[in-house]
Amino acid sequence: MANVPVTNGPGSNDRPAAAAPIGRIAFFGPFGTFTEQALRTQPDLVDAELVAHRTVPDVLDAVTGGQVDAGFVPIENSIEGMVNFTLDALAFDHDLRIVREVVLDIEHCLLARTGSSIDDVRVLHSIPVATAQCHRFVRERLPGVEVRAANSTAEAALTVAEDDAPGAAAIAPEVAAERYGLEVLERAIEDHADNQTRFVLVTRDGIPPVTGHDRTALVIYQRADEPGSLISILQEFAARRINLSNLISRPTKRGGLGDYCFIVFAEGHVDDDLLADAMRALHAKQGGVKFFGSYPRADAATHDAREHADTRWRQADDWIAALRSGPRR
Repeated sequence: MANVPVTNGPGSNDRPAAAAPIGRIAFFGPFGTFTEQALRTQPDLVDAELVAHRTVPDVLDAVTGGQVDAGFVPIENSIEGMVNFTLDALAFDHDLRIVREVVLDIEHCLLARTGSSIDDVRVLHSIPVATAQCHRFVRERLPGVEVRAANSTAEAALTVAEDDAPGAAAIAPEVAAERYGLEVLERAIEDHADNQTRFVLVTRDGIPPVTGHDRTALVIYQRADEPGSLISILQEFAARRINLSNLISRPTKRGGLGDYCFIVFAEGHVDDDLLADAMRALHAKQGGVKFFGSYPRADAATHDAREHADTRWRQADDWIAALRSGPRR
């Protein structure tokens, strides 16, 4: 059985009368990364003071400690899957709220010093994940080049910018070329054109208002590790026609082998009657539930089945209310 965490419930007392302005934002840096590029797509955030941190835990520590107003970190990639160190930090180490998600199309570029050509490249710098995602291009267009690992795509670009020796290039986002004065030799060199990364904006409190195309994130601890325990969780959502966009099992880090919890991303908002009822049932029946946000979906899509189920649920609720208010003997 999992150890039960302190539940940071989504009651109305969390909500400030108005969202405080975001003056400082910590992000997973350094400058010149896809994280910065995604952050700069948000018109209301571009004028904030951006503070780069070397790791995701450092970003979340800065938010928790009040050094910044918000943090911006990656949480999912369409090729690599969930970013587990972000999930685990949010689930187990911090009581923060996700208030926004941003999806960025990942376009890897080949960068080099001005005046270089692809035929000049002898040494290629990047992080191993980026190199792997551009494996076909490297194999076909850069055969025989020496590949050197960097700590980030931005660091790779900076290394090339500071390298006086000819033949150095980097796989990095275009924003790194702009920041470090490099030339883009080739764009969109990734193997998969549909490569996307989801980022989240986190704050210490607050819940954005309902938009009708929202997502809610929960951590659900089992009451007991026994046959049917996962089914009992999923049934609470299925019975209410709530779609799950993601379900991940993670070790609780508080027990031994086999001690797992479930991180769920569900369509809907805590202010939706159906989702609130499912959360209420899970809180009552399971070992513990941690809420870490209801926020607008980046794709602004609405799940029709959930909309119809919401309507039917309200009608059923009105029916029960009418029965209860009727005459009694």
